[in-house]
Amino acid sequence: MESETQLIANKSAFADPWKRGKIENISLMLNAAIAAQGRVGLMLNARKSDLDRIVAQLPALNSPTISHLSDPAWVALNTILDEAVVRDVIPAQGRRRHGIVEYPLSKVVL
Repeated sequence: MESETQLIANKSAFADPWKRGKIENISLMLNAAIAAQGRVGLMLNARKSDLDRIVAQLPALNSPTISHLSDPAWVALNTILDEAVVRDVIPAQGRRRHGIVEYPLSKVVL
């Protein structure tokens, strides 16, 4: 079975600024939960010297987040990708990287 999410608001409630803000917050959270479906987060550590090649191969919503590590030769990458794609990405990256972590997402605000 398939279902569809709809948020319905009373017109007078939507006209009240305080209530409208609450309704918009609920809408944001519902849309974020829907956007997270079928996506996972992926974190991995890599050598800076491999960074350009990895970023070119690593799908992301926009671009991966890159953080410096205590070892200046290494960086941490964090990205969000489709769950179906991660099945190919982890084996491809796993042969050259360590510390790959896939984690579930509950919300993604687009």
